[in-house]
Amino acid sequence: MPEAQNHENGRCRIVLTGGPGGGKTTAADLFRREIGEKVVVVPEAATLLFSGGFPRSDEIHARRSAQRAIFHVQKNLEDVQSALYPDRVLLCDRGTVDGAAYWPDAETSFYDAVQSTEEAELARYDAVIFFESAAVGGISIEGGNPTRIESNAKALELDRRLRKIWSRHPRFAVVPHNPSFVKKIMFGLATLESIVSQIRSS
Repeated sequence: MPEAQNHENGRCRIVLTGGPGGGKTTAADLFRREIGEKVVVVPEAATLLFSGGFPRSDEIHARRSAQRAIFHVQKNLEDVQSALYPDRVLLCDRGTVDGAAYWPDAETSFYDAVQSTEEAELARYDAVIFFESAAVGGISIEGGNPTRIESNAKALELDRRLRKIWSRHPRFAVVPHNPSFVKKIMFGLATLESIVSQIRSS
């Protein structure tokens, strides 16, 4: 089991992940508004790329190319925000490991393709908070993100794959599905606050 990195200046790097329609982006935005300048959000690389016109296709070679691009954009976004805001909590809307769940082949070949390892990528983060997809409860994941094209069945599959991969992190927490989105987000924010306090005091 890899150990999370110790970052300089008391900063910590936390991933919010989970299947589509889990509420992670909402939680990240609310936490930033609540905490203010102590937090900087690293946006989801896939949304930035696809909303900016990056081609999206089910063709296998295109899927591999897209995931490689997302990986490198995600990694560099994190590194830029880390350099600009060395004293802040980095709240990452997904992380580099997510690509292994979206990769059309075996997980190990994803890390080979991006010239890294699972251990190295997990160690980039101090903690992982997993937001279960609303699809787990049979609730439609359709929402305000125009780049989200997954069906509920696909969202459920991705949710399971992402949970399996990220649960290998030594500090992994789950925000379970709740029929009340407000209650779920409140639970997620409390979990996030607790984890930040744990990391800062360790």
